[in-house]
Amino acid sequence: MIKTANARSNTRKLIVRGIMIGTMAVLVTACGKKERPKADLAASQVTTIGVNSYLWRASLDALSFMPLLQTDSNGGVIVTDWYANPKNPGERVKVTVSIVDQDLRADALRVAASRQVSQGGQWVDAPVQAATVQKLEDIILTKARDLRRAAIAG
Repeated sequence: MIKTANARSNTRKLIVRGIMIGTMAVLVTACGKKERPKADLAASQVTTIGVNSYLWRASLDALSFMPLLQTDSNGGVIVTDWYANPKNPGERVKVTVSIVDQDLRADALRVAASRQVSQGGQWVDAPVQAATVQKLEDIILTKARDLRRAAIAG
């Protein structure tokens, strides 16, 4: 009876060991046959910083002449401080850029601007022309597309 129990225990151990070795062999073989994806530097979706890197870099480049107040590459937000053009010191603007998607798409970009004018030594809110915001969006999108094209070209 003891010999039979030991024989069953040894048989079970051999079966379990065989299953484990077989499973490991299948996994190792599968790893060798698996095609690894090639890096696509020019992918329209770039997620290493949380948002599309082409839109992010293009936004930073387009706003490089303005002092930056806040940047969050994971959240995709860039906020500038007030900027006054030296040729027109009685007016200043502040811009917020939001990148809301990981894809390089026009609707993944949101630009908002605030404008103030100096009146009697005080800064007073003034309207921003819609064309101004649209022009800035176009500049950023064009730069982002150019960055992507340059990455594709190598």
